[in-house]
Amino acid sequence: MRVIDTGSGRQAMRRAAVYMGNNLAGILEERGDGFTFTYTQEYRTQQYPDAIPISKTMPVREAPYFQGKLFPFFDNLIPDGTLLATTMKVWRLKKSDRMGLLLACCEDCCGAVSIMRLK
Repeated sequence: MRVIDTGSGRQAMRRAAVYMGNNLAGILEERGDGFTFTYTQEYRTQQYPDAIPISKTMPVREAPYFQGKLFPFFDNLIPDGTLLATTMKVWRLKKSDRMGLLLACCEDCCGAVSIMRLK
């Protein structure tokens, strides 16, 4: 797994761009101690003054969100049932690899939010 130095003293293991429609809303990062989601400055202020939050549980704000496990909003984007089983088999992912499943399944998911892997 590739580790990315984010300059904050913490290292991101995997990163994803989170889009609201065609607008980059923020960055989701998996770290050794959990997950962070940070809205971009452009989404918060300059370019999108009436920014819609990606979730009612994650209102637009400057401070990053942090949680020890994947945020419920993102976790609920991951399919279940047969589609989950197929994804796990094809991508060789474990059910516990929630970030891997999110990155594999949610580039073009239902709704306004999409997730794009960052390298």
